[in-house]
Amino acid sequence: MKHILISLLLLPFILHAQQNNTLSLTKAYELAIQNYPLVKQRDLLKQTADININNLSKNFLPQFNISGQATYQSDVTQVKIPLPGVTITPPSKDQYKILADINQLIYDGGAVTEQKKILQLNDAAEQQKIEVELYKLKERVNQLYLGVLFLDEQLKQTDLIKKDINNGIKKTEALVNNGVAFRSSVNVLKAELLKAEQRTIEVKTSRKGLIDVLSLFINAPLAENVQLQKPVIEIEIPDNDIKRPEIKLFDTQEKLLNGQYKLIDARNKPKASAFLQSGYGKPGLNLFKNEFAFFYITGVRLNWNFGNLYTRKNDRQLIDINKKTIDVQKNMFLLNTSAALKQQLSEIDKLKQLINTDNEIIDLRIKVKVAAKAQLENAVITANDYLREINAEDQARQSLITHEVQLLQAQINYQTILGKQ
Repeated sequence: MKHILISLLLLPFILHAQQNNTLSLTKAYELAIQNYPLVKQRDLLKQTADININNLSKNFLPQFNISGQATYQSDVTQVKIPLPGVTITPPSKDQYKILADINQLIYDGGAVTEQKKILQLNDAAEQQKIEVELYKLKERVNQLYLGVLFLDEQLKQTDLIKKDINNGIKKTEALVNNGVAFRSSVNVLKAELLKAEQRTIEVKTSRKGLIDVLSLFINAPLAENVQLQKPVIEIEIPDNDIKRPEIKLFDTQEKLLNGQYKLIDARNKPKASAFLQSGYGKPGLNLFKNEFAFFYITGVRLNWNFGNLYTRKNDRQLIDINKKTIDVQKNMFLLNTSAALKQQLSEIDKLKQLINTDNEIIDLRIKVKVAAKAQLENAVITANDYLREINAEDQARQSLITHEVQLLQAQINYQTILGKQ
C-alpha cells in the first residue's frame, strides 16, 4: 500500500517528465517561430505605423505660428492733398510688428485619410514580409528534425546488427568449445561487434549535435535522449490550393498600390481652412494711425494647387507599372511553386516504389541470414560467411531507412511548398 501511495503521488511528475521528453514537428515550428529574433520586428513595425498615423491625425489640430519683425523703409505712403482743417500725419519709416497665426484645417480632400490607409497597408506588407521569412525557418527545422529521425533509425538498425552478431558469437563459441571451429572465428565476430559499437557512438554523437542545434533554434533545453515524434503526413493529390505567405504578400502589395491611386486623387483636390491672425505693431491695420495698436484678421482660406495635375498621369502610370511588376512576380512564383510540387510528387511516387522493393529485398535477406545462421551452427560456413549475410541484410535495411526518411522529407516538403505545413 505504501508503494502504491508513493506511485500515485509521483505520477503527475512522471507524466510531466515524459511530456517534456518528447517533441513534435508542429511544436518545433511553433517554438522556433516564437523565439526567432525577427519576430521582435513585428512590434517595432506596429509601433512605427501607430506613431506615423498619430502624427497625421494632428494635421486637423489648430496650427500655431508666431512671428515678428522690425523694419525701416526708405519711404512711406503720404497723402499730400490739402484738406481744410485736416492734417494727415504719414506713418513712421521704422515699423514694428508681432503676429500670432492660428490655422484650422477644415477640408483636405481626404488626403490625411488616404495617407493613414497607405501607412496601414504598408505596415501590413512589411508584416507579411516577416511572415515570409519566418516560413522559410520551417525548412531549417525540417532538416534538423528529419536528421534526428534518420539517426534514430540508424541506431535501431545498429542494435539489430549487434543482436545478430552476438547470436553468431554464442553459436561460434559453442563450436569452438566442441572443437569444430577455430577461436579466430569468434575474434572476427567480436571485431565486427566493436565496429558496430563504434557506429553507435558516431550516430549518437551526430544526433546530440543536431539536438543541440534544434534546441538553439527553439530556445528550449532538449534532453540528449529526447524522442521526436514521427509526423504523419496526409497528402491530397492533386492539390492546387497554394497557401504560401508570399501569395498574401503579393496581394497586400497590390492593395497598397491601389491605395496610392486614391492618394493621388486626394492631393489634387482643393483644401479649405479657417484662420485667425492677431498682432501688435506700429502701425496697426490703420496706416494713418501712427502708433502701436492691437489688431486681428479672421476668415476662411481656400487653396487649390494645380501643380500636381501636371504629374498625375505619370504618377498613375508608375503605379500601373508597379502593379504589373508584382503580377509578373506572382505568376513566376506560382509557376516555380507548381513545378516544385510536381517534382516532389514524382519523388514521392519513386520512393514509394523503392520502399516496396526494399521490403522484398529485406524479406529475402532475412531468409538467407536465417539459413546462414543454421549453417554456422552446423559448421557448414565460416564466421566471415555469416557476417557477409548480416552485412547484406544491413545494407538492405539501410536502404529502406534512407528511402523512408526521404519519403517523409518529400511529403513534408510537398506540404511546406504548398503552404500547409
